[in-house]
Amino acid sequence: MKVPDQAGWPGAENYGISRRFVQANGLQLELAECGPADSEKLAICLHGFPELNYSWRHQMPMLAEKGWRVWAPNMRGYGESDKPEGRRAYALDHLTQDVAALIDAARAEHPTREIMVIAHDWGAIVAWSFAILKLRAIDRLVIMNVPHPKVGERELFKWRQFWKSWYIFFFQLPRLPERMLLKNDAQTVKDAFHKMAIDKSKFPDEALDVYARAALRPGVATAMVNYYRALVRNRNVVDLGDYRVEIPTLMIWGEEDTALNIHCSEGTEEWVPNLALQRLPGVSHWVQQEAPEKVNALLEEWLDS
Repeated sequence: MKVPDQAGWPGAENYGISRRFVQANGLQLELAECGPADSEKLAICLHGFPELNYSWRHQMPMLAEKGWRVWAPNMRGYGESDKPEGRRAYALDHLTQDVAALIDAARAEHPTREIMVIAHDWGAIVAWSFAILKLRAIDRLVIMNVPHPKVGERELFKWRQFWKSWYIFFFQLPRLPERMLLKNDAQTVKDAFHKMAIDKSKFPDEALDVYARAALRPGVATAMVNYYRALVRNRNVVDLGDYRVEIPTLMIWGEEDTALNIHCSEGTEEWVPNLALQRLPGVSHWVQQEAPEKVNALLEEWLDS
């Protein structure tokens, strides 16, 4: 498979989604954006592993239609964003500061903006920590299929979750995880979506090829795995204090998640008092891509309320 010189978003131009680069936290991050440039509302969408900002392709146009300016960065190490070397560069202190720097850049363009962070998978790990740390003021938080850190900590020590988390420990090995991800033109990356999905029709070859091509870029596989290496080996780089999130928070959870058991959605309200939890039966971990109509409807209803 030939790796393209430019990242591809099939059909992005049909929805007014454009691409540029922004400077944030000493890095150049690749950014997909849409919506009215003068909007006082900004949604920052944070993707997960082994995804891209492409994973928000169904939500971005809807949010733009509702008057939001939407920024979907490729997080450090992904796509054409910078790929700092070394495991330590992918620890949560750096990842949360990336979000802070994006908000600073957005407010420099429009100081009065209301900020909403929408996040899935690894993006949600970062978003939870960012909201708890209160590095910048944000107004709303949306989390998809990742538990609050305290709930995740509780579940990891139960067998029902521990055995599902085997890949985290596998990713601690040197070099072997990268070889596994990239073999056969990144077939493992494609399989991560297609095999885990319940409705496999939502992941056609065209979409899977976008992720595979991106993973094959030099340095991307190591960067992706370094998120997990730093999570385990540099886990104490941020102090989450009382773990509380006071802002309005929506959690959307696909119930057929094979990486995170359904109990990971329970008990969150102890730390997040202003919580709305919506569970989607028959939907996998890839919730916003597999059930975009349902996810968008839940988002719209919550925003309107």
